[in-house]
Amino acid sequence: MNAKASQETKPEDRIPFTAKVIYGIGGFVNNLLAAAIGGMTIVLNLGLGMNPALVGLLGALPRLVDAITDPLMGFISDRTRSRWGRRRPYIFIGAIAAGIVFALLWQFPRGESEAYYFWFFLGGSMVLYLAYTVFATPWVALGYELTPDYHERTRLMGVQNFVSQLAYAVAPWFLLIMQLDYFDDMVEGAANLAILIGLVVIVLGVMPAIFLRERYQLLSASELTTNTTTTPRASSDAIRESIVAFFKGFITTLKVSPFLKLCAATFLVFNGFMLIAAFQSYVIIYYVFGGDTVTGAEYAGWSGTVSAIATFCVIVIVTWLATRIGKRRAFFVATGISVFGYGLKWFCYNPDYPLLLLLPAPFIAFGLGGLFTLMGSMIADVCDLDELETYERREGMFGSIFWWVVKLGMALALAAGGFLLNATGFDVALEGMQTERTLFLMRLMDVLVPMVTSLLAIAVIATFPLTEEKAHQVRLELETRRGKIAPS
Repeated sequence: MNAKASQETKPEDRIPFTAKVIYGIGGFVNNLLAAAIGGMTIVLNLGLGMNPALVGLLGALPRLVDAITDPLMGFISDRTRSRWGRRRPYIFIGAIAAGIVFALLWQFPRGESEAYYFWFFLGGSMVLYLAYTVFATPWVALGYELTPDYHERTRLMGVQNFVSQLAYAVAPWFLLIMQLDYFDDMVEGAANLAILIGLVVIVLGVMPAIFLRERYQLLSASELTTNTTTTPRASSDAIRESIVAFFKGFITTLKVSPFLKLCAATFLVFNGFMLIAAFQSYVIIYYVFGGDTVTGAEYAGWSGTVSAIATFCVIVIVTWLATRIGKRRAFFVATGISVFGYGLKWFCYNPDYPLLLLLPAPFIAFGLGGLFTLMGSMIADVCDLDELETYERREGMFGSIFWWVVKLGMALALAAGGFLLNATGFDVALEGMQTERTLFLMRLMDVLVPMVTSLLAIAVIATFPLTEEKAHQVRLELETRRGKIAPS
């Protein structure tokens, strides 16, 4: 197969642009929930006076539940056979449930103790993440199977990531919205904002379930393998076999070396960013603006908006670049540029020239913008390789474990983030009178941590073995074995 032929996408493998956008709308909902949870939890500290370490734990503990629910949901989705498909029923139900629970989560009763708010938010978050998993895991899996083409997968993930990033254009303004004069205080602002976000999640979240169709909706085990027969099982035997199949599939997935490399790289880039995510707002508020939360929130919002706008451009660039130089090299370029951006923050976060804090944002955007454009496409290639070796389509399991690793790392990052903030000596009661040592350590963490983790991620992806030529070879072997099963 020559290079030119390998870059051609067959007409039947192309996904209509409207379908790509609708899949991206699911990503917008996914990112909106994640961004809102992360961006609004500051109200627990600044609005309710909760210790930052406890706030960090509230961000971390519910995500540990995903260590069980994500792979389980992926397994259930892979094994589901219904007239509506393997993914769509769960996407529909999960979007509605997540929207309702999110709106209720931020309705804090007044005058309660720190312990009360901690357990109130922890219990509600557990329920929210369960509903979130029911929506997000099948949605992720659906994207892996919409096309078998190597480059069309990248284009799909590019459009999806472009639409998804709209959530991050809005989310940086949540802190300012919660402090509008229209509300009595930040807590009331969060309560009203949560209702609006919940409605958006419900209305938009059901769209992929309604308008998209599944390529492998009716693909059974007998169609993936040859000479496979099935016999009826007693209910107890069926349950036992399902449990065994779940753990076997889980362990098998964790043994797929190329997949583990993608997980490790994502863990490093994304969770290196998340570990110091809160530091940026604190650095802007307390270092650049001397404790002025309103002005700091406004500039943080502008920085986030600039980053989001830049990310749209990044997605287009990385998508184009990946179809020219390959997904792995595109990752090197994008992540390398983000490392430069993180280092630039040390010089640009300057109290004398506050507008300079907007300068690093476009460079940093290459990190996450490139990451989530490329990783989904690369995992879809790994799913084909897995089918070749195991005779199973397990997009749900791969997607769930991938995001389980991300969320597990995020849980550790958020928990550690609260303790790191305490370790710098930050004290909310001091307001704009934080010590020089505290401000220095906050800035150092904000810059150094994501630089190191991003460089480590580049080293990991340097050993990723699934090239374009290898991916095309795998597809040809699969189509030969399946007899070119038509999309359902």
